[in-house]
This record gives sequence, structure tokens and C-alpha cells, in this order.
Amino acid sequence: MGHPKALWQLSNIEMWERFAYYGMRALLAVYVATTFFGHLGDQANAEASLVYGGYTALVYATGIIGGYIADHVLGYQRSILLGAIIMAAGLFVLLVEDLHWFLVGLALIVAGNGLFKPNISTMIGKLYAPGDVRRDSGFTIFYMGINLGAFIAPFIT
Repeated sequence: MGHPKALWQLSNIEMWERFAYYGMRALLAVYVATTFFGHLGDQANAEASLVYGGYTALVYATGIIGGYIADHVLGYQRSILLGAIIMAAGLFVLLVEDLHWFLVGLALIVAGNGLFKPNISTMIGKLYAPGDVRRDSGFTIFYMGINLGAFIAPFIT
């Protein structure tokens, strides 16, 4: 059974978004501890863990806000596009070796992810009419893209 062309495009986009997310996250705590808190000695890992934990919690919490914004303000497509642009900007800002700019980069990734992540999943569901038997396998393909990006990222980064 053929799937909508958009399924393959959205799955590919999501795979690379997850690649970027998990690739960066795999190194985040170590990078923060050594680059920004190395002067603190034994306390460096604790400070880096606070940054890592706060970032990770906010990434998952902002999806609620992003879903609301998509439903009431921007729509799904514009939310996904804006979220992707904001996340990309955040990833580029992370290149600055200054703690304040680094935190701005993380905040941009958090905000972009909040707009992007819940809405791309919603768009997958909207590709299919109610009761379409292809819907479940469409989500399986989509989640395979997520898992593939998450799996290969730590090995390559």
C-alpha cells in the first residue's frame, strides 16, 4: 500500500532533527563541564548536570506550549517551519564558546523543539483520512526515522 509522499519527506526531516538533537545531547554534559565549568574542579560535573537536566526537561515540557501555539496561532506547517529555523539558529549559536551565548543557543533549541516536535507528529496523522488502514504503518515508518536518527547520532558525533 502506497503512502503519501509527504510521509517520506516528514520522516526524513524528523530523522535529521533527531540526529542533531541526540548527537548534540550525547556530548552536552561533558562539553559544558570541561568548557565552561572546568575551573570549578569537582563541582564542574554537578553544574553541567544542572544545565543538562534543565535543558532536557524543558525540551520535553515545551511541546505542550508548541501544540497550543499550532492549534490557536500558527497552524501545524508554520509551527514546524518556524521551529526548525529556531532550532537551527540555536545549533549555530552553540558554536560560540561563551556560557551566556551557549545558554541562549540551548534556549533557542528548546523553543524550536517545542514548536517542531509535537506538530510534525500531528502532521503525520493528518496525512491519512479517518479509518485509513495505512495510518498505523505510516507512524511506524515515521518512528523508524526517529529511531534511526537517534541511533546513529552518538556514533558519528
